[in-house]
Amino acid sequence: MRSKQLVTGAPATYVAVLDSGDEVLDELSQFVRARGIGTGSVSAIGGLSRATLAYFDPETAEYQDIPVEEQVEVLSLTGVISSGRDEPELHLHAVLGRRDGSTRGGHLKAGRVHPTLEVSITESPPHVVRRYDESTGLALIDLDAWETGRSS
Repeated sequence: MRSKQLVTGAPATYVAVLDSGDEVLDELSQFVRARGIGTGSVSAIGGLSRATLAYFDPETAEYQDIPVEEQVEVLSLTGVISSGRDEPELHLHAVLGRRDGSTRGGHLKAGRVHPTLEVSITESPPHVVRRYDESTGLALIDLDAWETGRSS
């Protein structure tokens, strides 16, 4: 993966280009950790040779896998970076275009890049905080922390 920082200071913005064979979540997780990005947003387009998507079932609070075992275009990949419990976590959703024009979509659990994936990563301002919510099992924006941070 190659990257450049487009905007310096806080919040910083980066672009990254993942190469054929790269695993999306591995590469982006390493990138986020290396730069100390605790909260932010991600968007991307490109292609994948295979992927595992998932559907979040709110009744069970578990993900149901959706395997995609074919070359697809990443029509949209968007998501957030959260501070996580131990380290930054990525929560990404993808819409993948198939050869026949149909799509598959869901939470991105895994994806192997082919031929490339162009990614934009933007840090959130320091007052935007995500906290793990026990009732949903998700990292959600903490509006109380946001209000406190904005007023100081």
